[in-house]
Amino acid sequence: MTQKEILQTALAQSAIDLNCRPEDLTSGKKVVVESKPHPKARAYLKLPFACNLVSYGGGVVASVSPEVREIVTAYIEKYPVEHLFETPNLHALDDALVPYSLRSCFMAEYFLPDLNALKPLPCQYDLRLLMPADFKNLYLPQWSNALSDKRPHLDVLGVGAYDGDTLIGFAGCSADCDSMWQIGIDVLPDYRRQGIASALTARLALECLQRGKVPFYCAAWSNIPSVRNAIKAGFRPAWVELTVKSIETVNGMNQ
Repeated sequence: MTQKEILQTALAQSAIDLNCRPEDLTSGKKVVVESKPHPKARAYLKLPFACNLVSYGGGVVASVSPEVREIVTAYIEKYPVEHLFETPNLHALDDALVPYSLRSCFMAEYFLPDLNALKPLPCQYDLRLLMPADFKNLYLPQWSNALSDKRPHLDVLGVGAYDGDTLIGFAGCSADCDSMWQIGIDVLPDYRRQGIASALTARLALECLQRGKVPFYCAAWSNIPSVRNAIKAGFRPAWVELTVKSIETVNGMNQ
């Protein structure tokens, strides 16, 4: 798989998720489309969106419900793309969405592997490739980033780091769509800052590529340890997303 193929795969998936064309994401323009469900969208997405903004670094695509199309169009046309995903401009969107009981909820940065940087990394602990049967008993709080108890059927591959017989770090990937697997990582607190996370992440990414799948990694922009891990493991920023949810949903998450 080439670097171009990795990017094209991500663009194609984003186009499915957003109900746009892949070229809309690289046009450098501000594009608004109506959100619609799709059977091949990422499994964890709740479609249709009220509003979801995605940028691969040039323009922006806004996938929206018809009722807020005018509001979102006015918002993305008013401000530069690089400021649409942050305050203070984001407050303007939230204020306009109040009558619809909506507000911004998720903001995340997504990473794709850089084939010139991705390589096996050293680790002083034993790394073992794990299959679903091996981690069926690992749906525990300490591995909640690597595995999803809400969608366990999508957890398809993992790499564990062991100190003797004790699992001390775990990277798992979820088959969120046909062509791309998302990587999550957990390391026990006493074993952090030893390069375990990056070694696990890099090893799992290589295993994904060997299986013809594009690995991707998601982090909140303010989660510095997670972002550093992605970069050390050989990933690079590829796109950003901002998702609007109901005020009820946002308030519930803040309880």
